[in-house]
Amino acid sequence: MTNPNDDVIETLLRRRFEGPAIDAGFSERVMQRLPPRRRRVAWPLWLGLLAGTVAGCLSLAGAPILDAGWRDGPTGGFSAQAWSLLLAAAVLTWMAVGWALAESEGG
Repeated sequence: MTNPNDDVIETLLRRRFEGPAIDAGFSERVMQRLPPRRRRVAWPLWLGLLAGTVAGCLSLAGAPILDAGWRDGPTGGFSAQAWSLLLAAAVLTWMAVGWALAESEGG
């Protein structure tokens, strides 16, 4: 069984009328009764960033390429491999931060 007003509603939606729908103030009353929007907290983002940094450092602690780079550092500079690894880690970290910030603002 279909509602007899379905055709009228369908016509209104297809015409793309300008302005709000006439609802005798129903929408305004509903909006007033909604609970206030919760404020987002930033600590999960920073905790995740810290945990990711610590996990990344721990996973790279035994990497031979990083060890060779640290040994070369005091004697004149990092090796190209160490710079590449550090640059890749920095880029991936900032990409993750950007993604997290974009997701937090979009929600």
